[in-house]
Amino acid sequence: MNFPFHDIIRSEDETIITVQNFAKKIEMGDVILLNGDLGSGKTFFVKYICKEFGIENVSSPSFAIVNEYHNKKNFVHFDFYRIKKVEELYDIGFHEYLSGENIVFIEWSNMFPDILPKRNYQIDLKFVNNTSREISIVKHA
Repeated sequence: MNFPFHDIIRSEDETIITVQNFAKKIEMGDVILLNGDLGSGKTFFVKYICKEFGIENVSSPSFAIVNEYHNKKNFVHFDFYRIKKVEELYDIGFHEYLSGENIVFIEWSNMFPDILPKRNYQIDLKFVNNTSREISIVKHA
């Protein structure tokens, strides 16, 4: 997989192949920003990346705000959707999670762009129709 990456994904199976290829590129300290409408596949994407590393119990952190998963690597999964003020993120130690000891996923990252590290992968998912998504991945070094 080369960056920037852009494709139309026509099925869950195609999405899983894209995720598997992307998972080979990520490493500890990476921050992965996921944006797209409700139901566009953000959590699905995270779930299948984690699955590549032997983690099966991935769920959306919509209500918890952050979920942590540990196996061969440490993963932290944020969902900014229900956050009203950036102070809520500071209160839970957001910047401590960015220490480099984790791979960090942030769904709805576009809600608080000012607190995000400049080095990241930005993934945008857009509906094409009921079964297809347009996916773009940009690596910001």
